Amino acid sequence: MRSALFAAENMEKESQQPGLRLQNSKMLKAELNGEIMARTGTMVAYQGQVQFQALGSGGVGKWLKSKLTGEGVPLMKVSGRGDVFFADRSSDVHLIDLEPGDAISINGANVLAFDASLQYDIKMVQGVGMMSSAGLFNCVFTGQGRLAITTKGTPVVLTVDAPTYVDPQAAICWSASLQTGYHRADQLGIGTLLGRSTGEAFTMSFAGQGFVVVQPSEEPPQGLAGGQGQQQGGGVLGNLLGS
Repeated sequence: MRSALFAAENMEKESQQPGLRLQNSKMLKAELNGEIMARTGTMVAYQGQVQFQALGSGGVGKWLKSKLTGEGVPLMKVSGRGDVFFADRSSDVHLIDLEPGDAISINGANVLAFDASLQYDIKMVQGVGMMSSAGLFNCVFTGQGRLAITTKGTPVVLTVDAPTYVDPQAAICWSASLQTGYHRADQLGIGTLLGRSTGEAFTMSFAGQGFVVVQPSEEPPQGLAGGQGQQQGGGVLGNLLGS
């Protein structure tokens, strides 16, 4: 049988080392010998002896936070020996390796999978207050291990060494050490040019030393649970009423 479909770049990539790696730009491969954590519903194929266990929001504390914030984390534990493939609506997949002392704040909707050795918590983004429903709460990851995130399109990584402003719907993740804030677009002289898709005219500011990853797409904030709380109401108040 002949077809360009069977070209070498489309064939499964093999490795002798277990862990998370890219199968291609749109798909993550986990060569499993133990366990990892992944966002529920993102498995597209697997081979071998693999078990899947739903973990809800990742524990009682995180479940309570998810009810208040709309940033629930519907995780599944994937364990055993074999190969597991993950994808999320043809989004681009990127790998991040965390070392001890590192901390990264990530929009929950962009977390695909991560090593079980990493720790995470749901935290309010500083400086937001009640101004906007976009990006109020993020997942902060610490520890040592590998993390896979998704973006809509090829992102740009901005080095924050001067005051930096980003549309909150395009900010994917950033150094957890950065100081964040929200500003009305009118205060920056750009009026309603930002946030048109949600009717919000806010921009997010970053200060300090670190980085911000910005995707070339502006989508309503969703979180790992699909943004149910944020869609029901706007911001924290809407989430509280929705719970």
